[in-house]
Amino acid sequence: MILKKANVLIVDDDPDVLTAVKLLLKPLTQEIITEKNPENLNWLLQKNNIDLVLLDMNFNSAINTGNEGIYWLRKIKEWKPNVCVIMITAYGDIDLAVRSLKEGANDFVVKPWHNEKLIDTITDLLDKKECGPKASKSAKSNTGQTSILGESEVMEDIFHKVNKIAPTDANILILGENGTGKDLMAKAIHERSLRANKPFVKVDVGALTDSLFESELFGHKKGAFTDAREDRIGRFEEAEGGTLFLDEIGNISLQQQAKLLTVLQNRQVTRLGTNKPIDINIRLICATNVPLQELANENKFRKDLIYRINTVEINMPPLRKRAEDIVVLARHFAKMYSTKYMKPAVDFDNYALNKLRSYSYPGNVRELQYTIERAVIMADDHLLKPDDLIFSVLEAPAENMIDEDNIQLSTLEKNAILRVIDKHNGNITRAAKELGLTRTALYRRLSKYDI
Repeated sequence: MILKKANVLIVDDDPDVLTAVKLLLKPLTQEIITEKNPENLNWLLQKNNIDLVLLDMNFNSAINTGNEGIYWLRKIKEWKPNVCVIMITAYGDIDLAVRSLKEGANDFVVKPWHNEKLIDTITDLLDKKECGPKASKSAKSNTGQTSILGESEVMEDIFHKVNKIAPTDANILILGENGTGKDLMAKAIHERSLRANKPFVKVDVGALTDSLFESELFGHKKGAFTDAREDRIGRFEEAEGGTLFLDEIGNISLQQQAKLLTVLQNRQVTRLGTNKPIDINIRLICATNVPLQELANENKFRKDLIYRINTVEINMPPLRKRAEDIVVLARHFAKMYSTKYMKPAVDFDNYALNKLRSYSYPGNVRELQYTIERAVIMADDHLLKPDDLIFSVLEAPAENMIDEDNIQLSTLEKNAILRVIDKHNGNITRAAKELGLTRTALYRRLSKYDI
């Protein structure tokens, strides 16, 4: 993160200090917030996307510990553990300063400070990507459950946008090719939102038939149709108070779009078999691999629905456009799967790293993930070599797929699918995972090849 994108909070009960720091940093940062009363810290941290806090060590407060700054430092780390904190002391108390570092502070400055020194301290922390919610390395929830890794400039911009929009209730449309991590981004946004302790409900609406669409999303009453043997709430009600994630939104029919638009406009659902509307309170996130320009074709998708679901859009870049992240992601997956399969920790030799960097990844992060998983499973050494990295035959360019007998790409793809399905005894979920596909994408190929 760079200084001009940072949001800085200054907490000091001396109004002269607040004024001096605000005048110094306001032209250099995105936003400066000042506060005299540390008891307002929690509210300010929840309301604003704070990247760094300048915190005084001594307050005239009701805490009366003799080192109130340490108390409030602990509170900040409890509420927002990834926010950077620079402690301010008027006495140059080295013991207290060292203690604050042990308690989680990132640095300290002594009053009166030199302006250039204070700016350099803040800039160094931001440049080292130590501040904020690890924005330049991941979009991660406060609970640490979901993270999307990335150090590239394009991902830094996305993480900065996420920091802005996650705490709001704005509807979000996530765009991007298959395998770019749209579902992970949706989950990360939910976990950084004020609805994080409420449900996150995902629905692959692109796989729902017209007959199932209303029942799945809006619920039904017992007897509403032949197989309705009991009352059932829909996904909108299931997500009450939380986030509803509609994946593959670009694949729903115009009839389904009309029904969805009505619900979003009225903020009410009506279960099949009833006439009683039910109020809903959800945050909506949608995703599609269909480009926005193509989605805006009125013959395929209603523009009024696009405006409804697209208050803010996030474009997840393909892996080939964030090459700086390839090695970071590969090592993350290597560590993850070494732990999962109880294998010794592995790394990559230089030739393997070059192979990873030079590949185009038509299957994006998902293809890289499954490539590393296979490599870890089959590894005989702690250092992976180029021959250990076998990319999916389904994603290889046609010119590389044609062997000396001039076999067509479609034949190779069909045979590869048959082999993997047979390997997993017909288990579509496991077969899709090994092939680096979604179940929906695999079903499409099964239909295409009449398998």
